Amino acid sequence: MPVIYNKPIIEAMTKPITILAIESSCDETAVAVLTFQADQTMILSDLVSSQVKTHAKYGGVIPEVAARMHIKQIIPIVDTAMTEAAVNSDLIDAIAVTGGPGLIPSLLVGVETAKSLSFVWQKPLIKVNHIEGHVFSSLINEKLSRLPELFPALCLVVSGGHTDLILVKNFGDYERVGGTRDDAVGEAYDKVAKMMALGYPGGPIISKLASEVNLSQFELPRPMIDSKDFDMSFSGIKTSVLYTLKKYSAVTDQMKREISFEFEQAVSDVLVSKTLKAAKQFRVKTILLGGGVAANKTLREKLQSHAAALLPDVSVKIPEIKYTGDNAVMIGFPAYFHFLAKNFAEIKGFRPDPNWELT
Repeated sequence: MPVIYNKPIIEAMTKPITILAIESSCDETAVAVLTFQADQTMILSDLVSSQVKTHAKYGGVIPEVAARMHIKQIIPIVDTAMTEAAVNSDLIDAIAVTGGPGLIPSLLVGVETAKSLSFVWQKPLIKVNHIEGHVFSSLINEKLSRLPELFPALCLVVSGGHTDLILVKNFGDYERVGGTRDDAVGEAYDKVAKMMALGYPGGPIISKLASEVNLSQFELPRPMIDSKDFDMSFSGIKTSVLYTLKKYSAVTDQMKREISFEFEQAVSDVLVSKTLKAAKQFRVKTILLGGGVAANKTLREKLQSHAAALLPDVSVKIPEIKYTGDNAVMIGFPAYFHFLAKNFAEIKGFRPDPNWELT
């Protein structure tokens, strides 16, 4: 059963609520301290230690390596976050942590750290779904009392491991209405970048190359763009890139720019088309964007411009770039609503779930 928060949020604003949040689902060790008061979210500290340079050598994240680095970094980052926020354990009202989905070795480090702090400090423990964090990442700067006015909302979550369309009916009440049937968008970016020997992670590199041209001699498919459902497929676009590359004995830098441009256009066309189609059918008030690929400039601009033209009564909320990748602020934000509902985790029985479904 979903946890739905029926009490007006404004009732909880008389006393500040401070939450220590931990995120370690993949290769970022992140900790943040947030205080909720007077209808706003105050971010007292926000730290992210990325392992991307380490994993770039392998062309992807190595779970065991990621876990070892989390173990090394987690306690120092917690200490630094608390110091920067100028708080001690007495001022913390709850501890939030990503409970899944993600890489189990990485998740375990964050969860066990949060459980230990919860036990020692005698503070409530809140488990947050990683996707729920991305869903609300574009709303961090909104007035808390006005959030219910944005529902129902539709969130497009696009990252290395997820491409989902989530119908947000209320706090804690979600339904997956569509998404990829194969590769996640971020995964497709990485694979296409590998085909062209561009390096890892693929998204920023392909976007940079794409920005250097305005046209492309290449034409890639837009799979499932006209299907009646809200599902998507990106393996076909990826395979089309592979076949295109095989036609040439040598691939020039200019060809890589043009392929990157067309690939980015094809992917964003599918994402935007499906999102707007679902938003129209479910008559949502708001479209939300979240996930690492939400940093993509082409996707952000197309979603905003097409929504304004086709669904002028629907507002579009896009996260700040720093909240598109994995971070602890996006975990602490929905944790506040779990706190209001007293939706706490039991330390003894809480284990991370690498396949935890939001809906």
